[in-house]
Amino acid sequence: MRRLFPVTDQTSGPGSDGADREWSLAELAAAYAYPEPDARPGVWLRANMVSTLDGAAQHDGRSQPISSAADMRVFGTLRALADVVVAGAETVRQEGYRPARARAEFAELRRAAGQRPAPAIAVVSASLELDFSLPLFTSPPEPTLILTGAAAAPDRIAAAERAGARVVIAGDGVGVDPARAVRELAELGHTRLLTEGGPRLLGQFVTAGVLDELCLTVSPMLTAGDAQRIAGGPSVEVPRRFALVSLLEEEGFLFSRYRRD
Repeated sequence: MRRLFPVTDQTSGPGSDGADREWSLAELAAAYAYPEPDARPGVWLRANMVSTLDGAAQHDGRSQPISSAADMRVFGTLRALADVVVAGAETVRQEGYRPARARAEFAELRRAAGQRPAPAIAVVSASLELDFSLPLFTSPPEPTLILTGAAAAPDRIAAAERAGARVVIAGDGVGVDPARAVRELAELGHTRLLTEGGPRLLGQFVTAGVLDELCLTVSPMLTAGDAQRIAGGPSVEVPRRFALVSLLEEEGFLFSRYRRD
């Protein structure tokens, strides 16, 4: 097991100088870099999720209460490395999604990788029951994508397109086929994919066998209750094994990174 301690550390990590300090964003970006194109099959789907010690992915319907400042630094870094951020419609509503912003700290890194200044947001929605007056649709730096099925209501598709969103058909019926969604995004030039869930969408990616990597923050909190796990829906026939790539720690929060074995 490769252990990198920590995001804040006095002994080890990239560029360690023996002083107690916070890792720079450049160091985090290096630690979480996507595999090089020649080492991956064209497209790479990474998930970023947070869970409490007792398995809750949310508290009161949102992930923020179980997060931390360090978790948000990792969150921002993962977004800055991605071509597109994929999220389910319910997560977009509950978490109040806004457009991803271009960040000066990552500008040169994105230019060198041939990426646009900010990642696009892709919303997975069967019904397209979304508020198209929100900034996510009216003023994104990159047009927001909506992944839906061929049987989606034409009036909702028209409403999305009038708002400036780009509708991408990624399923033959009402819903979205996870594997097809990955292919459609790749055909648009988005090969570094990041999904932030929610649990139902992540479960669909897991069941379809298209998830390449999981970045999981383990929050040192207990919530009890009946909150969702990080992945929901039907179970896979045989559990899929992932290999631990790295482990970071700050103030009891563990930042693990697993790849398909």
